[in-house]
Amino acid sequence: MITIEINDAQVVAALDRLSARMADMSPIMSEIGEVLVNSTTRRFGEGVSPEGVKWAAKSPVTLAAYGARKSNRIDVRPLFGPSGTLNSTISAEHGSDYVQVGSGRVYAAMMQFGGSKASYPNLWGDIPARPFLGLSDDDEIEILEIISDAFTSALSD
Repeated sequence: MITIEINDAQVVAALDRLSARMADMSPIMSEIGEVLVNSTTRRFGEGVSPEGVKWAAKSPVTLAAYGARKSNRIDVRPLFGPSGTLNSTISAEHGSDYVQVGSGRVYAAMMQFGGSKASYPNLWGDIPARPFLGLSDDDEIEILEIISDAFTSALSD
């Protein structure tokens, strides 16, 4: 939760007017969700975290395991497995006061945070964290622009 305390009478009055005009923040939350889904999906093509850090390459063990499967589909890009579905399942849910972005794929958390064979014996090796969810600097700028536009629109009514 974010808490902002403002003691300026004009700002408080403007926020009160904004709050009265924007009882339902769902449209703004939906727009923010779209921004985050698009930027997250775009980062898959770039192979980077929200902070711009390049994801670790797939290990030779992983590539060999993929090659041994019937489909023989081998994609050397990190986070692009044989099914090719993680990047296409990024979605957002929103309400009047929240936005959640993620994937329903069972292995999404393992890809985001990583895991070790010692902790998860079913793995064929350690999996390095490859964060794909989060806010980039560009995301933050775009979200602030959405909020600023909403403020401007609400206050000009």
